[in-house]
Amino acid sequence: MNENLRIFFLGDSFVQGIGDPEYRGWAGRVLAETGTGMTAFNLGVRRNTSDDVLRRCWTEIETRIAPDADHRLVLSFGSNDAVEQDGVVRVDPDRCLANLATILDGARHRAIAPLIVGPPPVVDAGETHLRRTTTLAERMAALCRTHDVPFIATTTTLAEDPTWRAEALAGDGAHPGSGGYRRLADIVLVGGWHEWIAQPRR
Repeated sequence: MNENLRIFFLGDSFVQGIGDPEYRGWAGRVLAETGTGMTAFNLGVRRNTSDDVLRRCWTEIETRIAPDADHRLVLSFGSNDAVEQDGVVRVDPDRCLANLATILDGARHRAIAPLIVGPPPVVDAGETHLRRTTTLAERMAALCRTHDVPFIATTTTLAEDPTWRAEALAGDGAHPGSGGYRRLADIVLVGGWHEWIAQPRR
């Protein structure tokens, strides 16, 4: 692993770790098991959709780029895109996928290696939202395959996870506590995180 490693975690409230009493979320737990000699930035923002993430992506990242560093982008969004407001979803699935493709193209142009973590489920949003999120995640995974970018699926596993569900329902209905974020971190760690981190700098 390059000792001058900079990792940008970009996305929504699940990336930010809302609800975790330890203030680490899944990103902090993943980092704790990655090693030392890196600089990490949590750029998660509550209620962000893919539109929001695309709009602020490179403005936020480019101010944190360092000469000769190995830059990595961990991207996760989609749960808010699938939320229905006034009878329509906040972001059409096709536009969400286009936003993802645009960010991946931008990362390739900047020689920043991306990894995509699929959208977690929002427990109290119901089965319809879960179906939309699951379908969106499947389409995101397919897009990542065409771009040769690793994708880690989370939606279905977490929707069936008793700790994630119990903690979310005990809280605001969407965000888990420390146990749920530990579960999400484990999914990321076994889903290819270490292999991705170990890849040589582009």
